[in-house]
Amino acid sequence: MQENRRRRNKRQTKKKHHLWFWGILIAILIICGSVWMMWNYLNPQKHFSNLKTLNTTKTKYHQAKGTFNILVIGSDERPNQVTGHTDSMLLVHANLNSHKYNIVSIPRDSRIYMQNFGYTKLTSVQSVYQEKYGAKKGVLMAVKTISSYLNVPVNYYLETNYWGFRSMVAAVGGITMNLPFNVTLTHPWYADDQNKTFTKGKHNLDAKMVTEIVHERDSLPGTDFGRQRLQEDALVGIANKVSNPVNAFKIPALVNSTSKFLVATNMNKTDMISIALAVANNFDAKKQLHYFQLKGTNEVAYDNILENYNDEIILNKADLQKIISNKLDN
Repeated sequence: MQENRRRRNKRQTKKKHHLWFWGILIAILIICGSVWMMWNYLNPQKHFSNLKTLNTTKTKYHQAKGTFNILVIGSDERPNQVTGHTDSMLLVHANLNSHKYNIVSIPRDSRIYMQNFGYTKLTSVQSVYQEKYGAKKGVLMAVKTISSYLNVPVNYYLETNYWGFRSMVAAVGGITMNLPFNVTLTHPWYADDQNKTFTKGKHNLDAKMVTEIVHERDSLPGTDFGRQRLQEDALVGIANKVSNPVNAFKIPALVNSTSKFLVATNMNKTDMISIALAVANNFDAKKQLHYFQLKGTNEVAYDNILENYNDEIILNKADLQKIISNKLDN
């Protein structure tokens, strides 16, 4: 009887081991399947295909799978305000197949015609529409207007402001900027930073000073064009910091805290994570980031919105279309 009991216990133990083995195997298969499904969903080449655009363009524009255009807007919107002027505009064309990112900086003082309003600067478009339609719809209308003006389809937009940009830099622990020229702070956000000077070259900067530097304009060569170069260098610094493998674990936390960085966007969290996965793949800013400035001529012209004459930039349409054809349509 005892022998039968031992044999029965042995069979039960063996059966339990089999159940334990198959349970673990099934769990592994479920986890692997879930990971595969998630990766398949977030895979940049598949995720960014057949994208919708926020506005139609007059010319035929080819958009390959794995490519998209983002309009990044930096506004002067203050806390608890519903309107803001556009201080900076960057059109980013991302090609996740070639891992190249072309960035076109658009002058804020570019002259534009707004239907039913008249001529004004691009910097005023956002404020005009937000006063008429409210904060959320207003910025979307501004994005569509800029898209039509450049004749380039926009898939996503991101709007940040002083506090959002500062929070973004703080979240990655500050950045290194390679200043292309000396910078003197003539209109800082904080009075104690007045007349501080940073020499040309590399500087390890905290969030406050990065935001002060990219806000500077009057002391720079080319004023607004000089500011654009500083914004470029700040973006490179942020990209280098985020793409560093040491900081990879911070990406989900950064994505989950985008409300601190962004005033408005049509991009969801899965879009952001998919982009992070693509950029984190052996990112090299010197080889993969390419920066271009739209040039034009300075003219004194009448502004129907401001009801005065002021300095405005008339963009060269031929140069604009050349950049779009060569750098944004592939």
